This record gives sequence, C-alpha cells and structure tokens, in this order.
Amino acid sequence: MKRLLAILNIEFLIKDDALKNWRMIFFLSTLALIMIASGHSADKKIFTIARLNSEIKALKSEFIENKSILLDLKKETTVTQNLIATGVAPSNSQSIKLIVNHE
Repeated sequence: MKRLLAILNIEFLIKDDALKNWRMIFFLSTLALIMIASGHSADKKIFTIARLNSEIKALKSEFIENKSILLDLKKETTVTQNLIATGVAPSNSQSIKLIVNHE
C-alpha cells in the first residue's frame, strides 16, 4: 500500500536519487518522439509513392496513345494523303537507278 501511495505521490521523482529516474524518463520520451517521427516519415513516403505510381500510369497511357498516333502518321497512305493536300503527288513513273563508276 505504501508503494502504491509513493507512486501516486510521485515520490520517486523528488527523492535524492531521482536523477536516474529523470534520465530514464527523458530517454523513454526521446525514444517515443523518435518513433512518432519515424511513423510520420513512413506515412509521408507512402503517400509520395502512391502519387508517383498514379503519375507513372498516366504517363504510360499518354505514351501508348502518342505511339499509336505516330504509327498511324508514319503509314505510306497517310503520308501520301497529306502530301496530296499540299500539291505533291506520288510519281507515276518507275524510279531510275544511277550507277557511278570510280575511275
């Protein structure tokens, strides 16, 4: 009963040998603060990772869309249609092969 009253009256913090108790309380408080800060840091990193993953998905879909547009623009028929609109038409005659002799 005396021990319980001593703990409730916080006598262990005001006695002559209370310095070691204060050190332990300070140490445990510091550890608790470090744990809390570490938890917040981990949460912050998790949110950053989730945001970056969503950005990656958006960029991948944009890349695929642009790649399909590029493939369509590279087709010979599309190039021919775009050149006809500017006045350039494909040649009707067969191409000529040039041979250069090095003498």
